[in-house]
Amino acid sequence: MVIAPEFIDQTPVEDLRPYDKNPRTHSATQIERLVNSIKEFGFTNPLLIDDDQNVIAGHGRLEAAKILGLETVPTITLSHLTSEQRRAYVIADNQLALNSGWDDDLLQSEINALGELGYDLTLLGWGDELPSFGEEIDLSALEDEEDLSEYAAGVRKAIQIDFEPEDYEEAQALVSAARKSGKYVGMLLINALKDDA
Repeated sequence: MVIAPEFIDQTPVEDLRPYDKNPRTHSATQIERLVNSIKEFGFTNPLLIDDDQNVIAGHGRLEAAKILGLETVPTITLSHLTSEQRRAYVIADNQLALNSGWDDDLLQSEINALGELGYDLTLLGWGDELPSFGEEIDLSALEDEEDLSEYAAGVRKAIQIDFEPEDYEEAQALVSAARKSGKYVGMLLINALKDDA
C-alpha cells in the first residue's frame, strides 16, 4: 500500500528542528548554490518533517532558507513513518538521489542550448565548474597485437585520493585552480608528502 501525504504546509523556520544525527554534510559552497537556486526558481522542494517538526529531509534547504531570511518554508509531514523509518529515510533520501546518472549527450545539448539563450549556467548546480564533455577515445589501436609501449609513453595515470566530505570541495577547487595555472598536481602532491615524511 502506498501512503502519500495530502498537504503541503507552510511551517515557520524557527519551529523546525534539524536531525542531530543527520550523516549528510552540507558545505558552504553547496548552501550558497541552494540559496541561488531558491532565488532563481523559488522554494520548489518542500522539507519533509515528522509530527514534532523534526526535519527528515531538506537540511540544506533549511540552512539556505535561514540565510535568505525566510519566515516560513513549505513542508510535508510524514506522519505514517515509524521512528525507525524516519531514521532510515534521512539516509535513503540522500542516497537514492546519488544513484541516478546523466545522459551525457542530452545534458550537453541542454547546457549548450541554455548557454546560447544567455541563461546563467552557474545556477544549474555546478557553479563555475560545469561538466566537460570530451570526445570519446578511439581504443581500436589496442586491439592490435603489436607492442603498445609507444602508446603508453607519456600517458598519465591517476591515483584515487579519499577526502572527508567537508574537505572535498576545497580540494577540488585547489586542484582545478592548479591545473588551470599549468601546474603539475602530481608533483605538488609528491613534494608535499616528501616534506611531511
